[in-house]
Amino acid sequence: MLIDSHCHLDFPDFAAERDAVVERARAAGLKRMITISTRTEAFGSISLIAETYEDVYCTAGTHPHHAHEEAEVSQDRLVDLARHKKCVGIGEAGLDYHYDKTPRDIAARVFRTHIAAARQSGLPIVIHARDADADIAAILTDEMGKGAFTGVLHCFTSSAMLAEVALSLGLYISFSGVLTFKNSRPLREIARAVPMDRLLVETDAPYLAPVPYRGKRNEPAFVAAIAQVLADVKGVSVQTIAAETSANALHLFAKMPAPAIGAEAA
Repeated sequence: MLIDSHCHLDFPDFAAERDAVVERARAAGLKRMITISTRTEAFGSISLIAETYEDVYCTAGTHPHHAHEEAEVSQDRLVDLARHKKCVGIGEAGLDYHYDKTPRDIAARVFRTHIAAARQSGLPIVIHARDADADIAAILTDEMGKGAFTGVLHCFTSSAMLAEVALSLGLYISFSGVLTFKNSRPLREIARAVPMDRLLVETDAPYLAPVPYRGKRNEPAFVAAIAQVLADVKGVSVQTIAAETSANALHLFAKMPAPAIGAEAA
């Protein structure tokens, strides 16, 4: 069993063949996919996709690229959306200093609102962190001091420092196709050090297709290639990685039911 803990099935890249993409994921052994919100205002279309496919779940939140457009989305609004039966997380939210599309003070405020919503709802926050390690670490540490919450640093490409802070706070770390890239040896060293019970895998599809699919549009089925590289890094079988990361995803996204043994999709 495999779980793609982070993809974007609502993106236009999949509109023409979403059914086929989901079927290929199932054929590749995926039992769950989580399609991640990047705009709170688009939750209606995101949740509809989750409702359409029994094995697809979703989140509610605002990506830091769009935080300036949805700066006034409240904690109460996020918590209300999170009550949807297929919504299993808050976000993705965080900080992105690489593109810097949102003023940093606004991005930080929106990030903290999402953390508060995660804390109140009891759902995990999906954290986007790019070139903002020190500020992400400081906000996570400060907010954890206000009250416990759960979450995952998705598509991890940050420093060992941020990984250590996240792990010390009880958070999870998810690796994407970047782990498979030739120049990602330092990232693989970080992955080697992450405890097995804190690991997730994801595609972030349609972006970041793993080797050997680089240059193609990414899709959830390709998470199997990421799991194989992670298995090589950890020195275990791919079956072990599949089992561990699936168990971790089900533990973190606890609102998402475990698939029945032998079930094809449900």
